[in-house]
Amino acid sequence: MADQAESSSTPAVSRAKAKSSMQFVGFRLADQEYAFRIEQIQEILIPDRVTRMPQVPDYIEGVSNLRGTIIPIINLRRLFDLEPKEKDEETRTIVANVGTKTIGCTVDAVTQVIRITPEQIQPAPEIVKSEGTAYIAGFAKLDTRLVVLLEIDELLDPAKMEQVRQIASRGVSFDLKE
Repeated sequence: MADQAESSSTPAVSRAKAKSSMQFVGFRLADQEYAFRIEQIQEILIPDRVTRMPQVPDYIEGVSNLRGTIIPIINLRRLFDLEPKEKDEETRTIVANVGTKTIGCTVDAVTQVIRITPEQIQPAPEIVKSEGTAYIAGFAKLDTRLVVLLEIDELLDPAKMEQVRQIASRGVSFDLKE
């Protein structure tokens, strides 16, 4: 009888945890894991044809036709001032809703949908806050992994992207593996 009570309470505990947790789409750039809140993700695509644009920053790959809507495609590797990498079979474009705009982000790979509870999220350390705090929503400690939770509205705000790039080029890294 005790076993039945224990097993019947387990789904209730799981449902309670699921309600208090948030979902994120995890992705990889270089050897670091990042994540965006799932509510802002429209879809994930295999990169398609991108039309290059003259006289735009190099982190803007160009524009793409997404079912009749022209969207800008941002290469997050270039935005973060990371070493360039050729696209391969794992490369994906994450299509995100940023305010009223739709923007595509090229990443090395989409890893998984992650369910994270508020207890697993830690704020950015003080040293990170000085430069890049607006772009980092926090850090999720998942077993031995550390996932950087990015604030998509700040990171992909067209008016702030150049500032993100400047912070990255000055050596303030989002890579926190230590």
